[in-house]
Amino acid sequence: MENCLFCKILAGEIPSSKVYEDEFVYAFRDIHPQAPTHILVIPKKHVASMAEVDGLNDLELASCLRAIRLIAKQEKLDSGFRVVSNCGPDACQSVPHLHFHILGGRSMEETMA
Repeated sequence: MENCLFCKILAGEIPSSKVYEDEFVYAFRDIHPQAPTHILVIPKKHVASMAEVDGLNDLELASCLRAIRLIAKQEKLDSGFRVVSNCGPDACQSVPHLHFHILGGRSMEETMA
């Protein structure tokens, strides 16, 4: 997608702090972290959100979830972490490219609203 911020990161047009990459997934540190560990995991194929997840095949989607587990282990988030994916404007999705936030490194609030 031509004007997608995350697609530009994938293309190397915008720098990022990479923490993980495989054939289907790229992960990097959020530039505005909401927790001591805040990493974004994105599929390399562009789909706008969970609402369009049918644009990924099962392997591509599963690779995102497997990457989250590997990254959490790599980051030593042994006492827990939160995974969030905002979908659409009402959920405050700021970049229209499916992404998962890994948040950890501190105790989280019970409520998410």
